[in-house]
Amino acid sequence: MFARFRRKRLNPILRDLLQETQISINDFIYPLFIKSGKGFKKEVNSMPDVFQMSVDEIIKECDTLKELGIYSIILFGIPDIKDSVGSDALCEHGIIASSIREIKKAHPDMFIVTDLCFCEYTDHGHCGVLDPILETVDNDITLSNLAKQAIIHAKAGADMIAPSGMMDGMITAIREGLNREGFSHIPIMSYSTKFASAYYGPFRDVAESAPSFGDRRSYQMNPANRREAILESLEDEKEGADILMVKPALAYLDIVRDIKESSSLPLAIYNVSGEYSMLKMAGREGLVDYEKVLMETMISFKRAGADIIISYHAKEVAKLLQKESS
Repeated sequence: MFARFRRKRLNPILRDLLQETQISINDFIYPLFIKSGKGFKKEVNSMPDVFQMSVDEIIKECDTLKELGIYSIILFGIPDIKDSVGSDALCEHGIIASSIREIKKAHPDMFIVTDLCFCEYTDHGHCGVLDPILETVDNDITLSNLAKQAIIHAKAGADMIAPSGMMDGMITAIREGLNREGFSHIPIMSYSTKFASAYYGPFRDVAESAPSFGDRRSYQMNPANRREAILESLEDEKEGADILMVKPALAYLDIVRDIKESSSLPLAIYNVSGEYSMLKMAGREGLVDYEKVLMETMISFKRAGADIIISYHAKEVAKLLQKESS
């Protein structure tokens, strides 16, 4: 019978009933970038409609998000002072820990996820403490610091920890640290398959986190390696991750589907800055029907297997969904 339906022009209500993949605003987490100060809000040239903001402006932004039905955010901090080990990230009065407390005071109903890494906090822009001889990240020392950073965020009121540095053993180290301090209930959403991608360029502008030398290929995934990508996520599942993630999303939907079929854990994708900026620029130049391409892209993420979408487009998607339902 369904085969006959496909040969006919369906009633719009029946068409919606039969649609296999649905988008909900509850699928989304919205990224926010925090700088110190007051009354600070600066748009990023490479990412239209994305801003660096002081925490008082972030609190206002949360009002806007809630009006759109968005109650989940992920925080990135941009400290005033950076050093070789990312000390601000290891301080209970650092920019993220302080901001969590202020946001929670104003918006106790917001679900706060914190990005757990050091690239925004180090003067060299790499994701941990450097080995001075090899000039790459010292994995084991960085694991200890990640656990400390996670505990500081949890104590400040974070609802979920999202480690993004792709260090070997990071989930075990963070989970053990959280459990030891009484935070066994805090979930870990791991950037479990994060590729060394050229799609991150605009993010490094907004987060001020570009490496001062070299690149991150020694600890992020080779974009050419499919089987290794799957194994990376499955290893984080074994270590105790609660949610897995693929980053970037659009060029890696085959990996999203592979991991979805290999694991029973919820799966997130990060719709990254380069993907966002390309679509925004194409829309502004009139090269595509922006709203239609945007929603088609979001459907592709869900169809591939994503349960959670981290996206700078979240507010626009919310407005489009509200428009459709009105």
